[in-house]
Amino acid sequence: MSAVAAPAKKNYLTALREALDEEMGRNPDMVCEGEDIGILGGAFGVTEGLQAKYGKERVIDMPISEACIVGNAVGMALNGKTVMAEMQFIDFISCGFDQIVNMLATYYYRTAGEVNMPVVVRGPAGAYGGGALYHSQMNEAWFCNSPGLQVVCPSTPYDAKGLLKSAIRSGNPTIFFEIKELYRKREIEEVLPNEDYLVPLGKAAIRREGTDITLVSYGQNVYHCLAAAQELQGMGISAEVIDIRSLVPLDEQAIYESISKTSRVVVVNEAPMTCGFAGEIVARISQNAFKYLDAPPVRITRLDTPVPWVKPLELYVLPSLEKIVSAAVATVKY
Repeated sequence: MSAVAAPAKKNYLTALREALDEEMGRNPDMVCEGEDIGILGGAFGVTEGLQAKYGKERVIDMPISEACIVGNAVGMALNGKTVMAEMQFIDFISCGFDQIVNMLATYYYRTAGEVNMPVVVRGPAGAYGGGALYHSQMNEAWFCNSPGLQVVCPSTPYDAKGLLKSAIRSGNPTIFFEIKELYRKREIEEVLPNEDYLVPLGKAAIRREGTDITLVSYGQNVYHCLAAAQELQGMGISAEVIDIRSLVPLDEQAIYESISKTSRVVVVNEAPMTCGFAGEIVARISQNAFKYLDAPPVRITRLDTPVPWVKPLELYVLPSLEKIVSAAVATVKY
């Protein structure tokens, strides 16, 4: 008898492609649109093969105009379509900002709940890859500040697939941040279920349990927190790592429950500090979980500067293992 081969592990990018393929297959009214997503399969290959499978009327190559892409998505949603709109890089979502925050985000409210906007705007985000200031942004706080939008940022292949499927099926407009440095990262590949599955929006994941300090993050910085937790363990400090996964809706309760156990918290994200989402989490902790705290909450974020191209400078302005460990040690000793 021949040995049965172990199931193949899949990367973050493949998980996203599978999510789109499966949702296109189950929903004949779903369409995808974006720059180069058809013939070329997208700048990173997330939509590779979808146009050949579903046709040019459902996988649409669009002009280089993010305002046009999102405006077209709004129009198609008004005509009964479910839409995935790709931004080639999330940095350039600013060119479609008006259509997102003044049209996409507000339709449900201004029609008194009569009109949904089943549109997911997704794209590659984040730094650490030498992309410099135009290809390294994490601008999620812009959209968390716009009522009516869901905001999601997965850190694992399993979550990338399950959260994207949940966002598509939710019927609500969603900004979906994909960490491009994780697209093909071998170390995080996973065996994904063969059966259909969803990961619920608004439910955090405990990536590591601990008792002395809570590290809260999302996206690529989750892995910096996990590495920091491992190093802290060698110092006799037990760190719990919370991956919030979706920013809006936010699983506040998971954060508070962890802090009720550890009494200390460091929040990590790679967007700038001023008005960044880490500050929002710290504010909610201060308001709703102050009674649990034995030390002030701490933020580790990007410095308030564009992302430099030169690698040493890029690493200088971004969160790092060393910065997280240093902050955690200081917080535990407070």
